[in-house]
Amino acid sequence: MTALSIPSPSSGVWHLGPVPVRGYALAIILGIIVAIWIGERRWVARGGRPGEVQDLAVWAVPFGLVGGRIYHVATDHALYFGDGKSGWGALYVWNGGLGIWGAIAMGALGVVIGAKRKGIKLLPVIDAMAPGVLVAQAIGRWGNWFNQELFGKPTDLPWGLQVSDDTAINAGYDPGTTFHPTFLYECIWDLGAFGLVIWADRRFRLGRGRVMALYVMVYTLGRGWIEMLRIDDVELKNVGGLRFNVWTSIVLFIAASIYFVVSTRLRPGREEAVYQEGRGPSETGVRA
Repeated sequence: MTALSIPSPSSGVWHLGPVPVRGYALAIILGIIVAIWIGERRWVARGGRPGEVQDLAVWAVPFGLVGGRIYHVATDHALYFGDGKSGWGALYVWNGGLGIWGAIAMGALGVVIGAKRKGIKLLPVIDAMAPGVLVAQAIGRWGNWFNQELFGKPTDLPWGLQVSDDTAINAGYDPGTTFHPTFLYECIWDLGAFGLVIWADRRFRLGRGRVMALYVMVYTLGRGWIEMLRIDDVELKNVGGLRFNVWTSIVLFIAASIYFVVSTRLRPGREEAVYQEGRGPSETGVRA
């Protein structure tokens, strides 16, 4: 343990009378609120009606939570099923464990459903919402700090993360060992990525899903090297010498890059209309 190391909270749960308040849940909730706020501002600036991102969040958030949990349980199923495991722990989201790719995939499905019901074009609205997701991820990573989970390899760097003796021993290390604070690395990376995506969108007037593609490209670049530092045990790992999530990042980076380049060449510029024909404010008499 170094003098300048980062301490972990002694507890990730506080009690207001009989009601438990969990740091992990607070981080997720705060991230969602900030993402909706950013998305609303960007959507209105694109010509959308105020309040519509909140309406889409009613679909996206529960879908995303379910998708994130399914992805986590699928890639770490031994934590919940098998000898001595009842399987009920798979439902305890508050204990940690949300896979970002499952959350994004299912959250996007929720946005598709909500957008179709409201006559909103999909690509403009996901471009409006994507940067806020980066900030939500940055905030949500602090939930891992509260839970003392998903940290990296041992390090003697001044910003090494302290964990409890039991947590260190369960990870296979001596008490007092400090670890790479991968939650902090990803938080900083995500906030930097947010700034880059916002700048690029304003500078080049990105449209037609290219903001979302850029988000995926920048995020996966960071997630790839951060994932390589992590030591948490996962079921799907060391595929060709790389962790499964590293491969996921590689595949998604390539796919997003191809989409970005091809879309730019075939359909340059940004959409003018953000609603399906006959569903926009001017057609319905509702002012944006």
